[in-house]
Amino acid sequence: MIRVEQLTKRYGETLAVDGVSFAVRPGEVVGFLGPNGAGKSTVLKVLSTWLRPSSGTAAIAGHDVVREPLAVRRALGYLPEHNALYETMRVDRLLDFVGKMRGLSRARLAERTNWVVEHCGVGDVLGKRIHQCSKGYRQRIGVAAALLHDPAVILLDEPTHGLDVLQVQAFLDFVRELAPTHAILFSSHVLAEVVSVSDRLLVIHRGRILVDERVEELERRASAAGGEIEDFLLEIVRRGRLGGPQETGT
Repeated sequence: MIRVEQLTKRYGETLAVDGVSFAVRPGEVVGFLGPNGAGKSTVLKVLSTWLRPSSGTAAIAGHDVVREPLAVRRALGYLPEHNALYETMRVDRLLDFVGKMRGLSRARLAERTNWVVEHCGVGDVLGKRIHQCSKGYRQRIGVAAALLHDPAVILLDEPTHGLDVLQVQAFLDFVRELAPTHAILFSSHVLAEVVSVSDRLLVIHRGRILVDERVEELERRASAAGGEIEDFLLEIVRRGRLGGPQETGT
């Protein structure tokens, strides 16, 4: 559902993404990890058609992000790191607006609105204006808007930002519920959250993929080295930062 091949993105003289390749299949949650400035958000913005790649290709549900941007957007649900919402709009009217912009019929919009209200937990704030909602609710509203059209592919950029501990756990459980019928790329700085919810991990540093491997294999390798997966991955990033040999998995 997501396929990226030799993707490169430059901002002037700055190389933000350097020959990145990976795939995310339906039914799979792939965690996307890396330090600040590693290139995670740039990759997501290319996948969502916000940015054009400098070279290489990327496709969502078989649609090329450059040649078929509208088809990509129809297949995609995207929660960006900075959740842009219409501050003065009521929550119920925002969902109605998003659904109509997505081309949902009246009956389908009602069905999907009921679904996201229940599963994203925004029922208590439907009559409020967005600026009246807490940070946690605003994040849940963004998720609801991203999922309203029932996309096959979901991009999540720091989706638990602003949520409390119980809300984080509920959201991670929700992601696992979505996984069997979606391809999900989950980007976060919080290693424990990504490990707990993902089938596979991608680790990016300085625009390059250092690791692409299943979580259980990484846990096995970490255990064999006498440590935890968090320490194992941090060491790989440190080695990449120091210019040492990089480790990419299968």
